[in-house]
Amino acid sequence: MTQPTRRHWLLGAAAAATTATLPAQAQQAPSPASPLGTDVPMVFPRTEFVYESIVDIADMVNMGTGPLGERRIVPITGGEFAGPGIKGVVLPGGADRQLVRQDGARLLDALYELKTDDGVVVTVHNQVLVRTPQGEPRYAASHIRLSAPNGKYGWLNDCVYTGTLDSLRPKRNAVLIRVFRII
Repeated sequence: MTQPTRRHWLLGAAAAATTATLPAQAQQAPSPASPLGTDVPMVFPRTEFVYESIVDIADMVNMGTGPLGERRIVPITGGEFAGPGIKGVVLPGGADRQLVRQDGARLLDALYELKTDDGVVVTVHNQVLVRTPQGEPRYAASHIRLSAPNGKYGWLNDCVYTGTLDSLRPKRNAVLIRVFRII
């Protein structure tokens, strides 16, 4: 059995993000038959909203072209986040490292911290695939890892998360990230 690759994670995240936007009755559709003929029912991932964040960013810094494509870094300067039972600010000091592949797809790898209103620091590692195929809708889906200390927010350590990414420019030099727990 092969180990899951980043592509597998991103494809799973995309499926979960798509499922999150479907009406409830569409999510309850009968399971399709197994393509391998197993008798194990196919259950599609479901998601639950966790929080959304507005992440303020500085101007992109071009780091030059390497063997895999153009390298960039985007400093994270602050922001805010909120969701059911969790709220706070995005701490400055994180960064989004980007690779623009030769086919135009962007691989984003952001690492930063959130600080809850009650002082708990949560680390966010958000890996995003962004594609804008000509004549097709933009695709931006992510695999997110959250790391929190034990205690009130320890539940953040026990799930797989996926998310979406949208730019808030030109209104604000920021991105909007929505995070969903796969259940």
